Amino acid sequence: MSEKANHIVELLNPTVQALGLELLGIEYLPAPGGATLRLYIDVQEAERATRHVNIEDCEAVSREVSAQLDVEDPITGNYTLEVSSPGVDRPLFSLAHYVRFVGDSAKVVMKLPQDGRRRLQGVISRIEGSDIVFNVDGTELKVAFDNIDKGRLVPDWAALGLAPEKPGGARKAPAKAGDAKRAPAKKAKKKPNQPAARKPRAE
Repeated sequence: MSEKANHIVELLNPTVQALGLELLGIEYLPAPGGATLRLYIDVQEAERATRHVNIEDCEAVSREVSAQLDVEDPITGNYTLEVSSPGVDRPLFSLAHYVRFVGDSAKVVMKLPQDGRRRLQGVISRIEGSDIVFNVDGTELKVAFDNIDKGRLVPDWAALGLAPEKPGGARKAPAKAGDAKRAPAKKAKKKPNQPAARKPRAE
């Protein structure tokens, strides 16, 4: 994550924890006309075997975080706040996330090219210190965690029961627990008489 994103995570993490949830990480995406601030949340580790994030969790976090952002004012300009569960293609923000999903497939984008590539997809074989070893088509590739810009799990659609039964044919099964849930996005706008350097307040 960027320095800006890390700052926002540190700011919002206690608020999300107070709601009995975990802030996995955020995506801060600046864009002309307004940025997007997307939070990914999960239930606490002790509850993962019995429940998943639901829409009520996302809405509760959205309310509390919106109020905190209005007070703390870490973002200038217009932005849209989104709060989401990780979904089956969950993002991987920390080294601990890669440790947790050793044996699963992931795709990553690297900050600097390695072996002539900036993207790879493979199985997370093991963790060596702060390096992640991927098995890419039978070849091991070691990547420093600090060189990873973005990472996500690659879902096993067949294991989830979501793969088509026949080529070109069958319908997917209904979404299962753990699929992405997202609270309605909240747009923030500047007040007409507000100086440009001040952050907008959420409607």
